[in-house]
Amino acid sequence: MLAGKRILLVIGGGIAAYKALDLIRRLRERGASVRAVMTAAAQEFVTPLSVGALTADHVFTDLFSRQDEQDVGHIRLARGADLIVVAPATADLMARAAQGLAADLAGAVLLATDRPVLMAPAMNPAMWAHPATRRNHAVLLGDGIRFIGPNRGEMAEAGEAGEGRMAEPMEIVAAVEAALSDGLLAGRHVLVTSGPTHEPIDPVRYIANRSSGAQGTALAAALRDMGARVSFITGPASVPPPPGVAVVRVETAREMLAAVEAALPADAAIFAAAVADWRVANAAGSKLKKDGSGKAPALDFAENPDILATVSRMGKGRPALVVGFAAETDDVIAHATAKRLRKGCDWIVANDVSPATGIMGGAENTVTLITAGGVESWPRMAKDQVARDLAARIAEALTAGGA
Repeated sequence: MLAGKRILLVIGGGIAAYKALDLIRRLRERGASVRAVMTAAAQEFVTPLSVGALTADHVFTDLFSRQDEQDVGHIRLARGADLIVVAPATADLMARAAQGLAADLAGAVLLATDRPVLMAPAMNPAMWAHPATRRNHAVLLGDGIRFIGPNRGEMAEAGEAGEGRMAEPMEIVAAVEAALSDGLLAGRHVLVTSGPTHEPIDPVRYIANRSSGAQGTALAAALRDMGARVSFITGPASVPPPPGVAVVRVETAREMLAAVEAALPADAAIFAAAVADWRVANAAGSKLKKDGSGKAPALDFAENPDILATVSRMGKGRPALVVGFAAETDDVIAHATAKRLRKGCDWIVANDVSPATGIMGGAENTVTLITAGGVESWPRMAKDQVARDLAARIAEALTAGGA
């Protein structure tokens, strides 16, 4: 996928800059050409000589270099690549990029580029969690910049641990491949369900679950970014739907099934919604009241339609790829594997949503992809990154002709 691709690597000034050396090697192994821009701070950690030996190219360091500006120039650097990768993206570099500051070559390149940008943050956990960094991150996301990481782990500082480690080189390579696969789904129609469903008890109460809809929303955005036409069917999620997709809002499982059937045919259907298995058989028409007896009202339940199984077992008109999600609290792989066979879908994306994981409603996910070919466990990462990696796999499957 990277053969012939041109990567401009911006190396920021952090201890993680040493990982940029391995990243260059990994990218070049896959056929990419790499040019590097180093900030002044980056040169305190790795030398231009080392970087240049690995890129087999001149290393650019100075915005006011007469030779570099004459021969290449920051504008041509900014626009002569297929992708710009910032690794490590320090808190300072992210802040300057968010504000559009161009006092050095790295800032000028990021401000002048019209190419996609991928950032791999690396900083102390306190810096990553600081409100200023969170604001800058949100601004950069809004500007269309992609992120990989940061990961959790031990820091360079003794005794420091948490979220802030730069993603490993091979994780960044995978993100580069996903970023450069844009357009692979052009002309394809993909259906995505997301969020919880609300099953009414009476006009003011309902049965629901803790799903935020964040993973389904991120997946819809990633598929959109790869050129797909996305039909996004969402329950009452706590996150807004992404722009650029066709949104259908529903409340109940039965409404979601009707919306799914109306959206078909599709090339792929991704069922990320946490659909309630049961509903109150006869929801009250007015608010249920306490009667003073101390007894709770008896509720009779009826089984909701199985949306994943319904679509998976369609004959004519079945999507070429049907993907379900399995949120489990124990024996995750065993239960999810059984679910794939029981439902008849092609893939299951399983995750452990037991309270200790913080997955349900959180910003990160740890998933296992289960297919007819086997079980593949992915590392814990941001839900946006899970979405991009899964979208790339979906594109690969559709391009190959199925699951």
